Order: sequence, then structure tokens, then C-alpha cells
Amino acid sequence: MLFFKFHSYLWKVLSTIGIVSFVFLLIMVSTLAYYMVIPLGHRATDDLASIMFHAAERWDNTPTAAERRDFAVKMQQKHDLILTGAEASLPPTTSMLPYLFFLETSLSKQLGEAITIKSSRDSNDNEWFWVDIPVTDEILRFGFSRERIGVKPSIAFFVVLITSVYLTIITAIILTRRLTVPVDRLYRAAQSVGKGHWPEPVQEEGPEELVVLAQGFNRMNIQVKELLANRTTLLAGIAHDLRTPLTQIQLALTMLPDEGGDHELMASIHSDLEVINRLIGETLSISLELAEEEALATDIDLELDTIIKNIQTNGTTIEWSRGQPCYRMLRPLALRRILTNLLVNAMRYGEGKQVKVSYECGKDATIIRISDRGPGIPAEHIEAVFRPFFRLEKSRGSETGGSGLGLAIVRQLADAHGWSVQLLPRAGGGTEAVLTIPGNQ
Repeated sequence: MLFFKFHSYLWKVLSTIGIVSFVFLLIMVSTLAYYMVIPLGHRATDDLASIMFHAAERWDNTPTAAERRDFAVKMQQKHDLILTGAEASLPPTTSMLPYLFFLETSLSKQLGEAITIKSSRDSNDNEWFWVDIPVTDEILRFGFSRERIGVKPSIAFFVVLITSVYLTIITAIILTRRLTVPVDRLYRAAQSVGKGHWPEPVQEEGPEELVVLAQGFNRMNIQVKELLANRTTLLAGIAHDLRTPLTQIQLALTMLPDEGGDHELMASIHSDLEVINRLIGETLSISLELAEEEALATDIDLELDTIIKNIQTNGTTIEWSRGQPCYRMLRPLALRRILTNLLVNAMRYGEGKQVKVSYECGKDATIIRISDRGPGIPAEHIEAVFRPFFRLEKSRGSETGGSGLGLAIVRQLADAHGWSVQLLPRAGGGTEAVLTIPGNQ
């Protein structure tokens, strides 16, 4: 799904909304804490510190033990504070509650000396906090439980954070999907067109801008399809119509007595006519191979073996050995044309040296390699050789007989069927043609 692609339009919109919402949440929480929670905390701890301070003064002024016991009971009942003597030493608290920090600050201000809050746990594992305040002849210890404070800032923060993030994600998904679903359809349709397929018209829905974009894409898709169909039909028609006068010219030339009296001129004319006839034949063949041929279960191993047996001529040896059957659902006519052109190219420019053919039949893709030991192709011309009628000055000169269409036909057929073809430099010299057929075909 497009949602799980981190570079997708949906993910970028969603992440932007999420980041902005998270930053806004932090600012809001910080503002509330600074202007509301912290002042309330200071006010509450100032009140508690005052209660402890005045309680210590009254304790110091109470003469009898009975009165002090009554006072301690009242403090526990009214303020949930325990008064006791500091008989046992306790460790300083390790709690990170801001409330305790505020209380230490308030007590230190009122008493004029540093106060450290200590802590302990009772038999039920409840946490207690203790404050030692010096009086005339002893240390008075005030104690209160964790439940007395009541506030749980960490839990509150995480509840607010998780709820806000959850609501932000849900809202962002709903909003962004309304925008990205039409974009996703256009994205997939454009990918399909790029692979040479013709998808169904994109649904024209969503915001007005996306509707107009979808309408434009659908019109473009139809126009490009018609243009390519008309081009193929035009080329096939022209090529077919040219063959009749060419045949008549060849017939007339053969009927001339004594070959017209000039053997070299006649040989040159015949050679030119053969070149023209071959170009016409290639044009007719590509128009047929670009047509909607039915995909068949094709054994690539058998196809390679058949093509190599039919093409191995001119003394060039081909290193090849049969392997296991490798079936793929594809259009065999296009595959034969591509492999034939690549093999002819390797044999023509391989300087008579051995040509190697191999393939890998994998789950994800089938890779066919055709390697020669020719002069190779300069890096700056690797892509240019796929253009129609492009010929390298040295290795693709007119004397080799190449028409300049072989690799152009290979690239066009490969693109039309969703395959890829590359020309790579071969270690030790030469060129390696690599045809990759996706495994799902």
C-alpha cells in the first residue's frame, strides 16, 4: 500500500501534519504548565509549608505531652499530617515530583535554612515523605503519604500525549487520504504508461484541481495511444507500399542485358536495394511485434536454443549450453526479436571472437546475458546507441552493414513489454547486453 512507503505523498503530508500537531501540543502543554500548573503548585506548597511552620511553633509552645498528643491527632485529622520525633535517620527522597521541589523551596524560605525532604515505605509498600523541622530542644518530623499529593503529572502527560497523537493521526489520515487517493491513482496509471501498458481511465473525483488533472491525464493517455497506433500503422503502410516499386526495380535490373554494361555500378545498385529492403523488413516486423500479441507460457531456455541454432553463421562460435526449462508468461514474438537483434549485434561487432550466452531463471526476474569481445562502447554513447539510426563512427561504420535500427527496436520492444535492457562494459574488453524480464510476467 502507498501508506507504508515513506517517500509517498500520503506519508509526507501525514508526517508534516503529525510533526506540526506534536510541536503545537508541546507548546500548549508548556504554556499551561508555566502559567497555570506551576503557579498552582507553588501556591499549594506555600500553604503546606505555612501549616508546617505554624504547627512547629505551636508544638514548641505546647508545654505538656498530653496537649501535644491532642495537637498531633488534630493535625492528622485536619491536614493528613503525622507529627513525630526524628528518631531514625531516613534517606533523601529520589522522587522527581515537581511538588516536592516546590515544597522544599517554600520551607527553606520560611525557615531560613535548607530543608531536604526524605522518604520511606510502609509495610504496604506505600511511599511516605518526611520533613524535619528543628524546634527548641528537638527535631519535629512531619510526614504525609504520596496519596495526599494526589497529582500524577507523568500519567496525565502521557494520557494527553497519546490521546492527542492518536486523534491527530486519525484526523490526518482521513484528510490526507481524500487528497492522496486520486494522486495515487494518477501515480499508478503513469507508472503503467511508462511500462508501455494502457491503463483504464483514471476516476475523475476529488478536489477540482485533481479532477482537472485526471481529465487531462485521461485525454493524454488516449492521444498517446492513438498516436503510437497511427505511427505503427503509417510505418507499416509506407513500408508495404515501398516494397512493390522496389521489387519492380530489382526485376527490371535483372532483365537488363549484360547487367547494364557496368558490373560495378549494378553491384552497388543491388547492394543499396538490399539495404533498403532490409530496412523495410525491419519496419514491418516491429509494427507486427508492437501489436497486442497474446502472452503465452514461453520456455526461455528453448527459445534461446532455437535462436542460437538458427543464427550461428559466419564462423562466429557461441558459447551456450541448455539448462533447466524456464517458463514465463510473455509475448514470444517480441522476445525472439530482442534476442535475435542482440545476438546479431554481438556477432557483427565482436570481431569474430566467441560470443557467450547465459541466463538466470530467478523468482523475481529472469536475466539473459549476451557478451562479446568486441571493441566495446564508449561510456558517453551507452544510451545513444539505442536511438534510431545512431552509429558509432568506428565500430558501427557503414561498411559493417548495420542499419542503426537493431538496438532501437530492442529498447522499444523492451519498454513496451515492461522489460529492461542494458549494455554494460565487459571485464577484459567487450560489451555485455543484459535483458531483464520481471518474474511476475
